[in-house]
Amino acid sequence: MVETETKSDTNKKPTMENNEKYVTQTQQQHEHDDDDPKINYRGWKAMPFIIGNETFEKLGAIGTLANLLVYLTTVFNLKNITATNMINIFNGSTNFATLIGAFFSDTYFGRYKTLGFCTTTSFLGLLVIQLTAAFKNLHPPECGNESSTCKGPTAGQMAFLLCGFGLLLIGAAGVRPCNLAFGADQFNPNTESGKKGVNSFFNWYFFTFTFAQMVSLTLIVYVQSNVSWALGLGIPAALMLLSVVVFFLGTKIYVKVQPSGSPITSIVQVLVVAIKKRGLKKLPQKEYPMLSLFNYVPPKSLNSRLPYTHQFRALDKAAIMTPQDKINPDGSAAEPWKLCSMQQVEEVKCLVRVLPIWFSAILYHLVIVQQHTILVFQALQSDRRVGHTNFKIPAASYYVFLMLCMTLWLPIYDRILVPLMRRVTGKEAGITLLQRMGIGIFLAILSMIVSAFVEGHRRSLALSSPIGMQPRKGAISSMSALVLIPQLALAGLSESFTAVGQVEFYYKQFPENMRSIGQSLFYCGMAGSSYLSTLLISIVHKTTAKSATGNWLPEDLNKGRLDYFYFMIAVLEVMNLGYFLMCSRWYKYKGNNDSYNNNSSIELNGVTETSETSINGV
Repeated sequence: MVETETKSDTNKKPTMENNEKYVTQTQQQHEHDDDDPKINYRGWKAMPFIIGNETFEKLGAIGTLANLLVYLTTVFNLKNITATNMINIFNGSTNFATLIGAFFSDTYFGRYKTLGFCTTTSFLGLLVIQLTAAFKNLHPPECGNESSTCKGPTAGQMAFLLCGFGLLLIGAAGVRPCNLAFGADQFNPNTESGKKGVNSFFNWYFFTFTFAQMVSLTLIVYVQSNVSWALGLGIPAALMLLSVVVFFLGTKIYVKVQPSGSPITSIVQVLVVAIKKRGLKKLPQKEYPMLSLFNYVPPKSLNSRLPYTHQFRALDKAAIMTPQDKINPDGSAAEPWKLCSMQQVEEVKCLVRVLPIWFSAILYHLVIVQQHTILVFQALQSDRRVGHTNFKIPAASYYVFLMLCMTLWLPIYDRILVPLMRRVTGKEAGITLLQRMGIGIFLAILSMIVSAFVEGHRRSLALSSPIGMQPRKGAISSMSALVLIPQLALAGLSESFTAVGQVEFYYKQFPENMRSIGQSLFYCGMAGSSYLSTLLISIVHKTTAKSATGNWLPEDLNKGRLDYFYFMIAVLEVMNLGYFLMCSRWYKYKGNNDSYNNNSSIELNGVTETSETSINGV
């Protein structure tokens, strides 16, 4: 009994000393903050350059990538499935690369330098792809109407094309995770106007680049399909160059947040230390966790201090002090791979809490991937004529209706619905971010169901009353391709709820030094969807090839059952919605500074009272 009491007393000493150091450290931090020069936030004054850069960047990138599926099947003579999987893998790789770009941005270069370098790299990538169209020896000879006369690309031609893809991948790795976070950096997060500015910025950001996508999907795609591939791919390259110029014009007024070291290192430290200390049987007290948790916060930490949360309490062991743990004179841990702070642990909890929601986003984006790829082949085998004229809408341009729906809906949502809902719910954004995302997933289910019925109708008319033949594909259905608009409109509404909600969700739920990683998580979800779509298409294509119903996804859609494939994805989305609702009920939003200060004062008072009780022996 004596030995047990002695050990207990020994464990309390470093904890109480640490609390005293924490109070001193907090006071020092406020002193440092007062001495720091104030940041001149320019807010909306910097937006013309940031949104202008993003607009031209999207005009360039989307102007090339939107019609790339048609380019690969008509100019490079690739098969439908091969081209679709190639596009999905490329999209997946560019989206996953954002995680690497975010790491280098947050750790070494900062968002400003990363954006400058990667936008320039994207321009070079678009230039290389344009050269494959401009010079005949860089692409295969023109294919005849029959597939037997087609000649595929040589190894050298594919290598040159992939070189352009590689440069685009490097560009996307830095641009995608940094552009939104860089724009949000221009607003003061500690003022009401700054907070409202960030909320509006997310909606208007999507509005402007959606408008850019609409231009790319109409004018640029039309030039590519009906005038010249060389000119049509040259325009996006020129626009990307303009994007680089616009970005650097705003250099003098940007707020440039400096990199603060690798947040991934801190994440790994918490996981490693928690595993090392897994043998500790006693977890922190639920009422006053600061009694037994190391609570050091660096004086000039970029991150807002987080309140203690009771989820994932096994991670708390990383911040439990033992007699062997040593503290530096400034209050920091002498060995960060043996002791982590409560702040570090809470930052890791932010990441862990988001991951189940992120997994749901992977399944959600399956719907958008299909509307961006397979729908192009549906349009090719539909009547694309406008009215009784001979003008045909390019197959890749139908995606613009998804963008148009977003463009029209977002201002209505931001300026009309949000204020109305704010009066009812009392919430600044009208509804919570998870509620917004859940509505989008429901709309995605409707989009897939409508897609299945429309495809069944298109196929039926193609078999009973075709109006012509699509070279190397099959009969063209008499169904107007404009019938594809409802499914695209539903997908656009879905994106305006879920995609915009996800970006804002990741930005607000991650610590400040991990916001680029948070944004890259959005793109990683899209990457997972691209890879998952590739996997599903390959499996369905192979397994149904010998089935009684026939191949669901053949070269000629009229001989397949694409509607069954859409119904299959709709079922997956229904399951995903149920999973998302469970995760949403469990999720706890990240605390803010006010909640931290309130909790801290309560806990510190509790520490003082408990300490006095221990000293007095009462």
